[in-house]
Amino acid sequence: MPMSEPKTLQMVASKELGGAERWFIRFSAALAERGAPAELAFRAGSALDGLDFGSLPLHRLPFRTTWDPWSRHAVSRLIRQVRPDIVQTYMGRATRLTHLPERGGPVHVSRLGGYYALDPYRHAHAWIGNTKGLCDWMVRNGLPAERVHHIYNFADPARPLPFERVAACRAAHGVPEDAWVLVTLGRLVPVKGQRYLIEAMSRLPASIAGRPLCLLMVGDGPLGPELQRQAEQLGQQGRVLWTGWQRDPAPYLQMADLVVFPSLDAETLGNVILEAWAWDRPLVTANFRGARELARHGEDAWCVPCEDALALAQGIEQTLTDSSLMRAMTERGRERVEQEFGREAIMARYAELYRTLAG
Repeated sequence: MPMSEPKTLQMVASKELGGAERWFIRFSAALAERGAPAELAFRAGSALDGLDFGSLPLHRLPFRTTWDPWSRHAVSRLIRQVRPDIVQTYMGRATRLTHLPERGGPVHVSRLGGYYALDPYRHAHAWIGNTKGLCDWMVRNGLPAERVHHIYNFADPARPLPFERVAACRAAHGVPEDAWVLVTLGRLVPVKGQRYLIEAMSRLPASIAGRPLCLLMVGDGPLGPELQRQAEQLGQQGRVLWTGWQRDPAPYLQMADLVVFPSLDAETLGNVILEAWAWDRPLVTANFRGARELARHGEDAWCVPCEDALALAQGIEQTLTDSSLMRAMTERGRERVEQEFGREAIMARYAELYRTLAG
């Protein structure tokens, strides 16, 4: 690690865990692994509080509301104390509570992972978008192109677990030994489109190639009770299983025969695509805007229209009945991860951007 790498303060103010917060966890782990000069700030008592962030110094701030003067004072005081070169904020609250002078101090970088209203972000000095489409949209909506930077998320490398641990996880959820295991990961919220996947399960036969089907819903969220009622009403409660939120999805990705990602068009990137590729798992995905930028139908994923349960069911059956297609998609997906979305390459881009901005 070059001694000249700028010091960063990474700040997120959310109470619960969503996509941005999970990226914050993974990104922080990568910073720690690189030995990067970085410190972390998050909301006291939040879902992030108490997690292991390795060697990185931690700061717990109130982050109560965007208008709370005590929270804004705490942010300003921390920045004076840490004296970073770069302050990187995630989501609206941390960004709105961070106001830095245009010159003569740290550079404020706001990292966006979605198509949010831009007014709370415009006072930052620079912006990072995790897809090209998002960056183009930011520029079209008035942010200066020379200060908008595109860097994809990285895919964590697969770390296979001992057979006994995966077998125990499988047994704990009652997954039949001979079943096709379908896995979907994500918060149980409307944009993830899980209701179309549950309906797709009701359109699939009891077995494919002599093997029953089992869908593992990895995640939790406000739609949980409604989705469980839907599964019961469609007679799928026996083969749709609910794992709740999992800090480590590795056992589920390892036992998966197929990863399914039914998100709606509003989904910006879709980390599940990268995770499936990193774990050498075939992927059926809705063709939301992130998938249209990342995936190539029939090459590294089987893509179907959004909000179309019938097409989703047909894509699942088509994939599971074609072993050569599954093998080809997993091989190409692994190549894409190695060439384009590896942790080392993405973190190097962040380090380069930090040096440029701080310079």
